[in-house]
Amino acid sequence: MEAFDFIYPEYEVVRDGGRCTVCRVCERQCANGVHAYDPERGVMLADETKCVDCQRCVCLCPARALKIVESGNTFRRNENWTAPAISEVCRQAGSGGVLLSSMGNPGKYPVYWDRMLINASQVTNPPIDPLREPMETRTFLGAKPQRIERDEKGRIKNNLAPQLELEVPVMFSAMSYGSISYNAHAALARAAEELGTYYNTGEGGLHEDFYRYGKNTIVQVASGRFGVHKDYLNAGAAIEIKMGQGAKPGIGGHLPGRKIVGDVSRTRMIPEGSDAISPAPHHDIYSIEDLRQLVYSLKEATGYKKPVIVKIAAVHNVAAIASGVARSGADVIAVDGFRGGTGAAPARIRDNVGIPIELALAAVDQRLREEGIRGNVSVVAGGSIRSSADIVKAVALGADAVYIATAALLALGCRLCRSCHQGRCNWGIATQRPELVRRLDPEAGARRLVNLVTAWKHEIEEMMGGMGINSIEALRGNRLMLRGVGMTDRELEILGIRHAGE
Repeated sequence: MEAFDFIYPEYEVVRDGGRCTVCRVCERQCANGVHAYDPERGVMLADETKCVDCQRCVCLCPARALKIVESGNTFRRNENWTAPAISEVCRQAGSGGVLLSSMGNPGKYPVYWDRMLINASQVTNPPIDPLREPMETRTFLGAKPQRIERDEKGRIKNNLAPQLELEVPVMFSAMSYGSISYNAHAALARAAEELGTYYNTGEGGLHEDFYRYGKNTIVQVASGRFGVHKDYLNAGAAIEIKMGQGAKPGIGGHLPGRKIVGDVSRTRMIPEGSDAISPAPHHDIYSIEDLRQLVYSLKEATGYKKPVIVKIAAVHNVAAIASGVARSGADVIAVDGFRGGTGAAPARIRDNVGIPIELALAAVDQRLREEGIRGNVSVVAGGSIRSSADIVKAVALGADAVYIATAALLALGCRLCRSCHQGRCNWGIATQRPELVRRLDPEAGARRLVNLVTAWKHEIEEMMGGMGINSIEALRGNRLMLRGVGMTDRELEILGIRHAGE
C-alpha cells in the first residue's frame, strides 16, 4: 500500500486485558474479521481497519472487556476540508469508484421534528384521560368519497374505494427480500399481522412462505419489475408503485449479485449472481397520464379490490408532483424524506439530494387542500420517523399514517453501522449468508417490533389525551396543535404552524 492510500481507521477496539478471558467469542461473532487469536502470545488481536462499529462484539463479550471508540487520530483542523471530506477524496483517488453508504443521511441538517412542540389543553378544552376514556388510533387509507350518494329508495350507496385498515397509524416501510434477510422479513410479517398493520415487500418480490401474511402485506412494483406477476399482485392487501425513495431521489435500485442467491434469485426471477438493477425511471412512465395507465392496469389485474399507493421522494416540487399523483387514480401517496435509510446509496446523492419530510409533508397536504382534492387520496409520510412524538407531529402536519423502517431495524438489533451494502451484517438483518441470517430469531424479532409499536401507541394516546383529542382523525392536519421553536418565518409558513408563545 502506498503511503497516500493509508487512512487511519475510523474506530479503535479497546480491549481490557485484565478482563479478557480469551474466550474468542468476538472472533466467532465478527463477520468482518476484526478479531483474531494469537496462539504464540495467547492474546486476542484486532485489525481495526475492518471495524464498522456494529457493536456485536461489545454486546456479546461475556467479560465486558471490549468497547469501540472513535479514533483519536485527526487531520489538521480545517472547517472547510473536514476529515471525512479528506478521507473521501483519498478513497476515490485510490479506487476511481462511487462511494456507497447505507442507512440514511447522517449530516447536520435541521431535524424539524425536534423544532416542533405539541400544544396541550387545560381548562376550557380539558385534557382526556387515555386510561379511562376511549381513544381511537385506528385509521383507514384510501380514497374517500366527496359526497354521500343515495339510490332511488334513499339508501346510502357504498361508493367507498378499497381501504387499508390500520389499528395504529404505523406501517413497516419497503425493504426488499435480498437487501434484508429471510428472517428479517419473517419478523416484519409476523409483527404486522399481530399489530393489525402492514409491511411492505420492497421491490424484491414476495417469498412463497410469506403469502400467508397477504392480508397484512403491501406488494411493491418498481422500475425493475422484479418478482412481479399476477399471483404476487393478488397476494397483497395493496400495491405500491415506487417512483422514488427519499435516500436517493432520481436514482434507481441496485442489489449486488453476491446477495442474489437461492430463494432471493427465485423470488426476484433473475439468475443467481446477477446484479439486480432497477433503472432510475420507469421506462413506461414519462407523464401523469402514463402513471395513470399503470395505476389502472394494476387495479384491473386485481379486480379493483386493492388500493394502489404511489411512493415519491421528497424533492423541491413535491407538492406539484403529489397533485398530479392524486389525479392519476392512486388511492394513497407515500412521501419519503431525505433522511430515509436504504441498503446502499451513492453517498453524494444521499447527502445532497432531497428535502426534509416535515417540509414536504406540510407542502403536499396544503396543496391538496387548496385544490380541493385532499379527500381523493391518503398521505403516508416516511423518512426518519424515530418516535411516537414524530408520528403525532406528522399526523398534525397532514399525514394519515407513517412508514417506519430504520426504527424497525433498530428494534431487530441493527446498530446503524451503515455497511449494509457489504452483505456482512453481524446481526443477521442485511445479509444473505446463512450463518449470519440464523443470528436473527424471527419470533424474538417480531415480539420486539410488537413491543415497540405497542409502546408508541400508548404514548400517542397519552399525547392526544393531553391535547384534548380522542381520535387520530381529529388530529390529522390539525396544525393548531403544533408550535415551532428556533425557526425562520419562512419555515413556519411552509409548515403552517405558529411560533411558540403565539
